[in-house]
Amino acid sequence: MDTRFPFIDFKLPQAIDRLPELAYNVWFSWNHEALELFARVDRERWDQILHNPVRLLLETDSSVWASLSQDTEFTELYTSVMKQWDEYQSQTTWFQKTYPQHTEAYIAYLSAEFGFHESLPLYSGGLGILAGDHCKSASDLGIPLVGVGLLYKKGYFNQKFNREGQQQTETVRYDFSKLPILPVQNENGERLTIQVPLADRTVLLQLWKIQVGRNAVYLLDADLEANSEWDRELTAQLYGGNQDTRIAQEILLGIGGVKTIRALGLPTAVYHINEGHAAFQALERIREQLESGVPFHVAVEIIRASSIFTTHTPVPAGHDAFGLPMVEHYLQSLFRRWNEHKQAWLQLGNTAGSAQFNMTHLALNTAALRNGVSQLHGQVSRDMFRSFHGNIDAREVPISHITNGVHLRTWLAPELQELFDRFLPGTWLKHQANLDQWQGIQIIPAESLWGVHMELKEKLIRFARANLREHRRRNDMPADKVEEVRSYLNPQALTIGFARRFATYKRANLIFSDLNRLHRLVNDEQRPVQFIFAGKAHPADLPGQEMIKQVYQVSQMDRFRGKIVLLENYDMNMARHLVQGVDVWLNNPRRPYEASGTSGQKAAMNGVINFSVLDGWWEEGYDGSNGWSIHGTNDADWQRQEQENTESIYRLLEQEIVPLYYNQGKLPQQWVARMKRSIQTLAPVFNTERMVMDYTNRTYIPALTRTLKFLANQHDAATKVADFKQFIRSNWHHVRILEIKDGTGQPAAGTAVKIASIPTDAANMLKDVTATIRFGPVWYKDTAVEIIYYEERKDGWHPVVVPMEPYRELEDRVVLYRARIPSHLQHQAHYSIRVRPVSANFATPFELPLLTSL
Repeated sequence: MDTRFPFIDFKLPQAIDRLPELAYNVWFSWNHEALELFARVDRERWDQILHNPVRLLLETDSSVWASLSQDTEFTELYTSVMKQWDEYQSQTTWFQKTYPQHTEAYIAYLSAEFGFHESLPLYSGGLGILAGDHCKSASDLGIPLVGVGLLYKKGYFNQKFNREGQQQTETVRYDFSKLPILPVQNENGERLTIQVPLADRTVLLQLWKIQVGRNAVYLLDADLEANSEWDRELTAQLYGGNQDTRIAQEILLGIGGVKTIRALGLPTAVYHINEGHAAFQALERIREQLESGVPFHVAVEIIRASSIFTTHTPVPAGHDAFGLPMVEHYLQSLFRRWNEHKQAWLQLGNTAGSAQFNMTHLALNTAALRNGVSQLHGQVSRDMFRSFHGNIDAREVPISHITNGVHLRTWLAPELQELFDRFLPGTWLKHQANLDQWQGIQIIPAESLWGVHMELKEKLIRFARANLREHRRRNDMPADKVEEVRSYLNPQALTIGFARRFATYKRANLIFSDLNRLHRLVNDEQRPVQFIFAGKAHPADLPGQEMIKQVYQVSQMDRFRGKIVLLENYDMNMARHLVQGVDVWLNNPRRPYEASGTSGQKAAMNGVINFSVLDGWWEEGYDGSNGWSIHGTNDADWQRQEQENTESIYRLLEQEIVPLYYNQGKLPQQWVARMKRSIQTLAPVFNTERMVMDYTNRTYIPALTRTLKFLANQHDAATKVADFKQFIRSNWHHVRILEIKDGTGQPAAGTAVKIASIPTDAANMLKDVTATIRFGPVWYKDTAVEIIYYEERKDGWHPVVVPMEPYRELEDRVVLYRARIPSHLQHQAHYSIRVRPVSANFATPFELPLLTSL
């Protein structure tokens, strides 16, 4: 028996005996040759079992393996794949080259869901797929990242439609012994478990491991006989159950996630939580600090320094919140042990003026570095949480952005990768975030790119027809109705894809606003258009399910039958077919409710052209030549935006998109040129290699460096920061701006300050401004005094901050400051002066968002 797989006895010929090593590492999911290797065992069976290599190993007869071990083509491919795998593990990585001093410190990545592959159904949608892609790129780059999540024995749900198009949810209980995961063992060879206090009891959790390239993701499983029936169901289903289930799951994920890392003995210095579901990790880590004798306020600073929070939700209602009594009930053992800190614990997540404990507020309070997932979403998040940060300007709220990407090797069609290999530098995959590596896209012959695209399109249509036939067969439709699907969808027609979670703000039905106009597009004999829809609605989202039903009903109308189709059970396998095979990717959410969106990024790298509202990532990606933008007045009411978006969709289809696709016969040169432009401008930017490098450079390493500083010398730096914050909060009310005086204008020395909408001579005149400030107990050097005014630029008004310098101490704790600004600016009418606390040990300028202004 192989000691690496002690619970399963694989009997394979020696010539191919490393196959289990591949099967139990989801590296296979982003290596096309590895996938082909497993497919060659039994291609039909491979498709039936959702490309699950473990089931393939377990359920294939030993005679087949004996035969394959003698098959030259199979063994040569096996040897090639294993060579790639060995080289992957041994090569020097980006992280080792860039940060060799930090290779021994782990970054913990906590997420409620992970989407690695269709054979591991532990995801519901974009959040989980992003987490999976993040982990894959972390492995590619050599970043020492360890993931932690929950192992759902029923996954999310399988989606089926009845004859009326009503979504029906099918739950499946998975046999973990047949998935690419393994139980974790302790030093005695026993299955490793942890215990998590929950309300008036303790829940026992077994640990499982998914190997993701060089790294591992650990999953917690509560389905153990030692637990009560209710507790065993806590890890039954992703996003299932009521509020009690939800808070219990989040305690298991957050607190259990930290306990998992401790049980594994991993030296972890940074904790990255993917959305607020795992925010309870901070409470467990504060508890650990308290147990070691660290004061509460210092413990909070240590945890803040080492925590990173990524928010994905641009709608306030989408952030989890629980009643304070519920939180007190489920965390009673923590509060009983540290009762003197109970109110401080609760304050970390309490929403001001309410009896709610908000998980996002907990994350914001316990993570010094926070980010949204696109430039626009960063702005939306700063606006959303401005009140949480006092009265500072929304643009200065300490929430940055790191725009999402997708894992290129997972989502790029192998046929396209093979084509790119012929025209791009040999290093392009290892340096995919380098724009220069993609210049060769321009020299790919148009007929070559178009030929591959048409192959992928035909592959998609075969897949879609099979999906539609199975739906009809299962619903006992007549044989002729089942067979007519074979003629659905035309490989030569312009094909538009719309696939994502069916939530009302994503407006899947927007294209149906004018069915007569849609009819003219779809049934144009010379220039037909067809649509493929797919996506799940949450079982509790009735409006989302009604939207699915509407799409289905339109697809069944005589004039749209076979030209508008809805596929059931959207998963990663279907997503690959769609983003690789359609011509246009349609996305029309209500702006700005799409935090980022990544399906369009997957489409773009495959030469599929995006047609989207300027929301999420597309606002950054669109340059006027690499796709189309759906017009709308952003500050108009919803009804007007809906009308404008709808009109823009139809107009662009009728006047630009359809004519461009059909303007040059069998080889649409101008269309292919836009495909190339899309690939060349978007693929190098919106991939997870760039994204994870951004996280590493901008959050992981700064957090690690700051944490090590805070832990050194018996927490000296952390204590100073914690004490400083306490002192400033207690004494800030003493800081007062006593007087502001304007001087007279004088010609500016050196480069003039340009201010829009004023005469040039006035713009070139500066004047002195002085401010007299009383600081009370606060040392003036622990503050920044600034003048702030606004300057008009092409894209709107922007704040200009001018530092004021201390000029003279007038009396004890009263200091005169001065600065020079454009002479036309008048106090209060045009500018104000503000005082804020500063510290070299702060992670961001407004880490302590206190402000005195006049």
